[in-house]
Amino acid sequence: MRHGKKVNHLGRKTAHRASMLANMACSLIEHKRINTTVAKAKALKQFIEPLITKSKAENNVSMEKGTHNRRIVFRNLRDKYAVSELFSTVSEKVGDRPGGYTRIIKLGNRLGDNADMAMIELVDFNEIYNAGKAKKKKTTRRSRSSKKTEAVAASPEVETAEVATLEKETPKAETPKAEAPKKEAAKKEAAKKAAPKKEAPEAKDETKTDDSKE
Repeated sequence: MRHGKKVNHLGRKTAHRASMLANMACSLIEHKRINTTVAKAKALKQFIEPLITKSKAENNVSMEKGTHNRRIVFRNLRDKYAVSELFSTVSEKVGDRPGGYTRIIKLGNRLGDNADMAMIELVDFNEIYNAGKAKKKKTTRRSRSSKKTEAVAASPEVETAEVATLEKETPKAETPKAEAPKKEAAKKEAAKKAAPKKEAPEAKDETKTDDSKE
C-alpha cells in the first residue's frame, strides 16, 4: 500500500511514460481530439494544459521570454511541427480562456479488456458545442465619461431629437425667402392706392375754382 501515490504510473517506467504522453499530446494538438482510456486521458490533461498556458503567454511577453517558452515546450513534446501548431493555431484560439483547455467525455467500456474509454478534446475546437455562442469582443480600459458619451451619441432618442430640431429650423430659414416677394407686392399695391388719393383733391379744387368764377 502506497499512501503517497500522487502520479499514476500507468504500468510504465518513467522514460516510457514520458514518451507516451508526448506522442499523445502531439496527436491531440494535430487532430484536436483523440480516443484513449480514462486513466491516460486524465494523465494527458495534466501534461498538456501547462504547455498550452506557456504557448498562450508568448503573446504577452517579450521575444526572449517567448523563445524560452518554446524551448520548454519542445523539451516535453519533442516535435517541432507540433510546437509550431501549438504556438500559432492553438494559442490564438484559446487566447481568451483562463484555463481548462481540454474536455474529457467518457465513451463506455472497451470490448476485450473492459477498460473505461474516453475522448479528450480541445474545448475551443468543438464546433458543435460552440455553434450558438457569440464571440467575445476584446475590451480596452477607457474612462466612464467616454463610454457615457458614446452611449448618448448612439441612443435613438438623441437622433430623433436632432431630426426634430432640423425640421423646426428648416422652415424658419425658408420663410424670409417666401415672404420677401409678398412684402414687395404689398408695397407696390400701397403705392398704387396712395397715388389716386393725391389726385382726388386736385379735382375738388377745380370744382371750387369754377364755382368762385360763377
